Amino acid sequence: MDLPINETVTLADLTKDPYPIYKQMRAETPVVRVAQTNRIFVTTAEHTKWIKENPEVFSSDDPMTPMKPAFQAHTLMRKDGAEHRAERMAMQPSFSPKVIRSDWAALYEEIAERYVSQLPRGETVDLFSTLCGPVAARILAHMLGLEEATDDEMQRWSQRLIDGAGNFGRDPKLFAASDEANAEMNALFERIIPRHKAEPNNSAFSVMLRAAKPIPLSQMYANIKIAIGGGINEPRDALATIIYGLLTNPDQLEHVKKEQAWMDAFEEGIRWVAPIQVSGRRTTQDVQIGDVWVSKGETVMTIQASANRDEAIFDDGERFDVFRDKHPHQSFGSGPHHCAGAQIARRTLGNIMLPMLFDRFPNMQLPDPEQVIWSGFGFRGPLNLPVYLD
Repeated sequence: MDLPINETVTLADLTKDPYPIYKQMRAETPVVRVAQTNRIFVTTAEHTKWIKENPEVFSSDDPMTPMKPAFQAHTLMRKDGAEHRAERMAMQPSFSPKVIRSDWAALYEEIAERYVSQLPRGETVDLFSTLCGPVAARILAHMLGLEEATDDEMQRWSQRLIDGAGNFGRDPKLFAASDEANAEMNALFERIIPRHKAEPNNSAFSVMLRAAKPIPLSQMYANIKIAIGGGINEPRDALATIIYGLLTNPDQLEHVKKEQAWMDAFEEGIRWVAPIQVSGRRTTQDVQIGDVWVSKGETVMTIQASANRDEAIFDDGERFDVFRDKHPHQSFGSGPHHCAGAQIARRTLGNIMLPMLFDRFPNMQLPDPEQVIWSGFGFRGPLNLPVYLD
């Protein structure tokens, strides 16, 4: 059949609340061109997974993406095959299970303890700005070898990069902001090269610099920027989402505490609201997706936010429910571009941060869930999380 076109959905609609839109698309037009984005949305779990696992037909190398101007580089996120593999593996040793155990595990605990212990008991505090973001920033700064960067700098850079990467409307102000962030990051990278050469460690920057066959310095910078862009907003938004889900479902929170089922809460939270909502691919040939033919050279958006609530897999997927039957979600992607930080996120949030926070504040409350503001099309999560700490 011919490709249907949706001329009513806007980026503003998708940013405010995309889920009712995706639900209708799954039911009526699971493969559809959204006119305002000039991209083809694919919303079912079966099709999104198939697309991600077939890079020969659905290439990550998409010249239409705003990621290149946002990061001032052709990053590994937009590469396939051997080139993608080489750049991904350049810093993979820093994230290996062995290095996580030897170098990072104790650091995760120490940083979590430091930030949680600073929270004031008996007050209402915005955990998004005082805990979720800063903890993610500090852990990542150490893992990347950017200890000199402040929490505020790491968070500002991350936000400007992801705002630029999601700038499908090509707003020049967003690219100007990401340009400024790039200049600041480049200046820092240049300053710390001598330190990493003189005192090597297992951070990503140091590992890439001392590799037997190092990738070009420009690609090292791009790799670090990709990690900053995704490595703060994902755990930040995931943690805030999970806390919200548990505090608005007291029966589930009681169960999770009693059974120490924090990993169930983690997986359900990132299924319910995927921190990275969409991914782009470019068709390398004419291809049939479901009942629809898509031409070569089109940009296809896999909507993992929709796939994670697909009725074919998840019963009442619109609801946060730690009791639900376990089915694989797509929040970490699949195929060659599966998230490199997935196990780090599981360990830092599911094993450390969630149990520590709720142990320290067992009577924590969310006084008014309606005050929490949710936003985002490409990347999504709460923008605030005012909780009473007790």
